[in-house]
Amino acid sequence: MIEPIIVGLAFVAGLGFRRAGMPPLLGYLVAGFIAGGLQIGDAEVIHALSEVGIILLLFTIGLKLNLRELLAPQVWATASLHTAIVVPLTAAMLLSLPWLLPGVAEVETSVAWMLAFALSFSSTVFAVKIFDERGEGAALHAKIAIGILVVQDIFAVSYLVLSAEHAPSPWAFALLGLPLLRPLLAFFLKQAGHGELLVLFGIAVALGSAELFDMLHLEAGLGALLFGVLLSNISKSVELYKSLINFKDIFLTAFFLSIGYSGLPSGEMLLVACAIGLLIFLRPLIYFLLLLTFRLRARTSLLVGLSLFNYSEFGLIVAAMAVKGGQLPAVWLTTLAVAMALSLFVAVPFNTHVHLLYGRLASRLQKLERSELLIQERPVDLGDAEIVIFGMGRIGSGAYEYLSQHYPNKIVGVEESADKALKLRLSGVSCVPGDASDRDFLERADLHKRKTILVSLTNHSENIDVVKMLQHLDYKGKIAVVSRFPDQQEELISLGCITFNLYAEAGHGFAERVMEEMS
Repeated sequence: MIEPIIVGLAFVAGLGFRRAGMPPLLGYLVAGFIAGGLQIGDAEVIHALSEVGIILLLFTIGLKLNLRELLAPQVWATASLHTAIVVPLTAAMLLSLPWLLPGVAEVETSVAWMLAFALSFSSTVFAVKIFDERGEGAALHAKIAIGILVVQDIFAVSYLVLSAEHAPSPWAFALLGLPLLRPLLAFFLKQAGHGELLVLFGIAVALGSAELFDMLHLEAGLGALLFGVLLSNISKSVELYKSLINFKDIFLTAFFLSIGYSGLPSGEMLLVACAIGLLIFLRPLIYFLLLLTFRLRARTSLLVGLSLFNYSEFGLIVAAMAVKGGQLPAVWLTTLAVAMALSLFVAVPFNTHVHLLYGRLASRLQKLERSELLIQERPVDLGDAEIVIFGMGRIGSGAYEYLSQHYPNKIVGVEESADKALKLRLSGVSCVPGDASDRDFLERADLHKRKTILVSLTNHSENIDVVKMLQHLDYKGKIAVVSRFPDQQEELISLGCITFNLYAEAGHGFAERVMEEMS
């Protein structure tokens, strides 16, 4: 059982960092080191809960994964080239430690290469958490980053299979028939309804698939990812994803707590952890240059690179295997845990203020772009529309349908998911792919032509960022924004926005609909 003091400690630390304008996950890391240092709680229970969090994370990634996106060169080639560049650099640094830090024991060549391979990966947990908090899960840069992480996961699983004590079970070949289960899984998903059975179904499939792969001596997380893919692009897969988000986030809190339970290294190895942590600054630069080479914009390249600006939990897994096999001293496990924690502390501020950072560097970075960009990176035309709707989810689409009756041919929707934008266009909706939080997009949108902009994005913080960016670009028209809670509504009103509170005014909209049908 988890002691209440750990939950309270995580809450207080997370709240403190949130009040300071930082993501709560940094607070969870601090709470983990405090709890580990004071030996509060059961480390094995925390670790077990963190594994559940990672399994749910991979399952939800699978639910939204488009396998075709992994075949894009900017995904698989970038991941491969990054590994080919970073591994030798990291191995060279590890082998040079006795010269860089006199007194540090020499690292065996084989161990250095193994650790360098493990340290070449970035944290899937961190990237998904950051994108969720910024409401950018469907944006192009998020899809590219997640795709790179999935390719890295494939590298990781291949390594674990090759280095495992037991070869995969002969029954593993039966997994080639997994696609045959898709109709059955889709049937049960439909029968689960919309309540707790839907959540229970998702958790059961995620944990059950992980256990199945573990029994076959395969990586458990790979099972969760693949079963998520099996359920993707089904009518209820989006609803299942949304129903599991909060559960995933709660269990992932245990993951960040568990890092602290590895303990703190000695002073000597703490210097090693810092040296490894400094090496992380090369990562976003390498990603940035590689992605520019594959004809992505500077903004996309920067956002992807900074989201991968950390070390992965996979490094701890490899280190634990090496310690168990006697290839690595146990002190390296805590050293890598501290290095990973340091990389997260470095990455969070950059990702928290990434849009502000790009705004300051945009003119310089854009000079590095290729002359011919990918099709999905080229500017889109909003035409002569006087009303623009950012976010074509249920609310945005409903607003479009209503307003188009009164202002025909004067409305355009903007949707960050290119696939969804295409589906809407095919259904007769005037919609273009675009990211409302993209400063470049807004600068090219001929804002002086637009009389009203409706903002209905994933979360409140993203809506606020878009409003402030529009005002900074001196937009003179009316801005209408969706809110969900009274404090959000007050903040938007203070910014001069028209605001609609979904919960408070839902009854009014319901009554209007009834009156329309009665008349």
